[in-house]
Amino acid sequence: MPSPMNALTRLLGGVLLSLLGAAASAQDSAAGDAREPMAVNGCHIWPHARCRGADLRHANLAGQDLAGADLTGADLSRADLRGANLAGAVLDGANLTGARLNKVNAPAATFRGARLIAADLEFARVMRADFSDADLTAANLEAARANFAWFPRARLVSANLQEAKFVSVNFENAFIEGSVLRFAIFPDGYFKGCTGCPKDWYANQSE
Repeated sequence: MPSPMNALTRLLGGVLLSLLGAAASAQDSAAGDAREPMAVNGCHIWPHARCRGADLRHANLAGQDLAGADLTGADLSRADLRGANLAGAVLDGANLTGARLNKVNAPAATFRGARLIAADLEFARVMRADFSDADLTAANLEAARANFAWFPRARLVSANLQEAKFVSVNFENAFIEGSVLRFAIFPDGYFKGCTGCPKDWYANQSE
């Protein structure tokens, strides 16, 4: 008959082996996660990703780090980018129709010629971003911070710009019509050739 001490030793040994096995499994799982980053239709979701022309329609990219990523010509229509990091990212010619960009962090990002129709950029941080030739029809930029951003030839038709901060922004030849401007500020902006801009924007502006 086995002694109580031997039985206790075997019991403790079994518990220890179970704990070690669980720890090893968790470690392997974490390592696997590190080796296998999120990917959507062949586009790896990480900083400096190269995803030109990628199909990211309806993709859930909320909170993801895509700093410096090349998303030129990508289709991000109705994608969820809330709180994502797009600092320095290139989205030239991208389709962001209906995309959710609330609280996105995108300083120095480029959206040249991008489609941002009905995109939601509420509370977005787009300082020094380039929206040259972008279509922001019906876009929501409420409370966005766009200091030193560029909007030459951009379309801002029926857009919500209330409470947005456009400090030292270039609106040369932009087209603005039917947009909500309540409490938006535009100090030190450049508005030469801007169609539909409120007359008081032109005060003290030289041709």
